[in-house]
Amino acid sequence: MNTVVIITTGGTIAMKYDPVVDGLVPAVSGEDLIKAVPPLKDVAEVEVVEYSNVPSGYMTPQMMFEIAHMADEFCLRQEVAGVVVTHGTDTIEETAYMLGLVCKTNKPVCICGAMRGATDMGYDGPANILAAVKVAASPEACGKGALLVMDDEIHAATEVTKTHSTSCATFASPGWGPIGHVYEDMVVFRRQPMNLQKLQPEALTEDVYLLKSYAGMDEFLFKCLADKPIKGLVVEALGCGNVPLPVKAGIEYVAAKGIPVVLATRVYSGRVAPVYSYEGSANSMKASKIILAGELSGQKARLKLMLALSLTNDNKELQKIFQP
Repeated sequence: MNTVVIITTGGTIAMKYDPVVDGLVPAVSGEDLIKAVPPLKDVAEVEVVEYSNVPSGYMTPQMMFEIAHMADEFCLRQEVAGVVVTHGTDTIEETAYMLGLVCKTNKPVCICGAMRGATDMGYDGPANILAAVKVAASPEACGKGALLVMDDEIHAATEVTKTHSTSCATFASPGWGPIGHVYEDMVVFRRQPMNLQKLQPEALTEDVYLLKSYAGMDEFLFKCLADKPIKGLVVEALGCGNVPLPVKAGIEYVAAKGIPVVLATRVYSGRVAPVYSYEGSANSMKASKIILAGELSGQKARLKLMLALSLTNDNKELQKIFQP
């Protein structure tokens, strides 16, 4: 029987209700998590490594970067079929995306969490861990990049996002759907993720920011960030890549300082598409050498820019890295 290494990081999946503070708090160790899932013994030999036990809002890109390298190290061992990372759901899609970009292994690297704490009715943690281990132990999962496994669905890290603040069925891949499902007796895949890009610098560039466009937004925050100065900026535009005129001015101010600017969309489905040419559209900002994020959400585009800037500062090269 092959081995699956489970890296625990915390999150709701490792929380219990505390009556003193009247809410969920970190309270469950990695070993306790696994003890709650007896059927694991029939799937794989399980090895638990506790990286942290924190809410996912405490996770940083550097921590995500380190976990990716940990996964690669474990996957070098012949007996290890794959890796599972347990994680809080608030930033789980970001860690999944980082794993997909950074991990060198062809073996499955899966991530899962829970929407309900260990003391809640209908606690979903054990079922999600079992499903993720089944996928990580499956030879069919090799070569599919990082995968998020929740609610018996398998999602590609590049596509998945959280769509509801509390529902157990929160994770979806808008426009595409899951790539597979986990059943009681087998793991079934129905498609192969196509955009399995890799970015593997030795270090991670910090000081990359994300701003979300909204009606009536001005250029104040853009000037503050440019004057700091920051290393890179991702802007979530309206629609398919349009911004208010003051935001365009802010983007141009940032770009004039030689700071790369990536344009994503705040719409959770679809891509940035330069189909308009009025002032404030993506086309109208071409002179600023703005970089289009394609289908990537703002939070994922930020992680990609942090990795990309660790490899190059050349705008043409950054444009190539962000090509869909």
